Amino acid sequence: MPPLDGRRIWFVGIGGVGLSGYALLARAWGADVGGWDRVETPYLAALEGAPVELAPDPVVPDGWDEVVVSTAYRDQVEGKPRAEFLAELVSLQRSIVVAGAHGKTTTAAMIAFCLDRLGDGPAFLIGGEIPQLGGNARAGTGWLIVEGDESDRTIAALRPEIAVVTNVDLDHHTEFASRSEVESLFGDWLAAAPKAVRGDELDPIDFELAVPGDHNRQNAAVALAAVQLAGYSREQASGVLADFRGATRRLEPRGQSGGVHVIDSYAHHPRELAADIAAARDGGRILVLFQPHLFSRTRHLAHEFGVALAAADVVAVTARAGSLSRA
Repeated sequence: MPPLDGRRIWFVGIGGVGLSGYALLARAWGADVGGWDRVETPYLAALEGAPVELAPDPVVPDGWDEVVVSTAYRDQVEGKPRAEFLAELVSLQRSIVVAGAHGKTTTAAMIAFCLDRLGDGPAFLIGGEIPQLGGNARAGTGWLIVEGDESDRTIAALRPEIAVVTNVDLDHHTEFASRSEVESLFGDWLAAAPKAVRGDELDPIDFELAVPGDHNRQNAAVALAAVQLAGYSREQASGVLADFRGATRRLEPRGQSGGVHVIDSYAHHPRELAADIAAARDGGRILVLFQPHLFSRTRHLAHEFGVALAAADVVAVTARAGSLSRA
């Protein structure tokens, strides 16, 4: 019997990258799912046939046994926090959870890609689209690969068989007072896992990848270590990882015009910006249009942002992303 057979679950914020994936997996595991969101999103296409209400404010119809609420709407609707439901999903299948300050999406995608190409049939819940795997989420009978979130400490509730930390950095200044607090959170979480990978203990891989940058060579080393713990040899994994072509908005080529190549990147921390600018440097000029995200991060790391952006030839900085301007 599927592990969620007979349950009726309503997702508040179902159109987001996170809850849409949770709903997809829950439906594959036997649950009836539906949900609300403010607008139609591309992620809803994978939930065709599920009832979805689109309205300005959250809606919870009668007849649903459980309500799972996105973090964005936790103050508007009563229900199970999305982190609590994710912890349940992780507990129901052999799981690999990837955490860390930088490189989570790419590293989780690399792991899922390797396991897919090696025939494992993985499920995955990742915070970015993986074109070679058909999306950001999928059900499967093999390992479940999850991108975890330390920004609100909810990573601590996830209990995978393999815990992965790509690196440690102070990124969420409203939640953590120091880097040592982040280190402590990750250290305790890794210690609780049967198997663990810590990226800062690994050397970058020494073979060519389809994705550029020294940071991706480090991400690849972390991914290979996790795939080895999942039962595959380094040689097997290396052979398929070389063909991985990346996640959307992670140094994603978007086209070219008049000899100008346009690249889209989600990099929002000085270390990530510096890594992307270095990876993009190919002898030509680099022009950067940067939109800051969190107010707290922008304020606390203003000097570091300046240093990172100074590596480009021309820089323009927009206003902060409005929805996150007070965070």
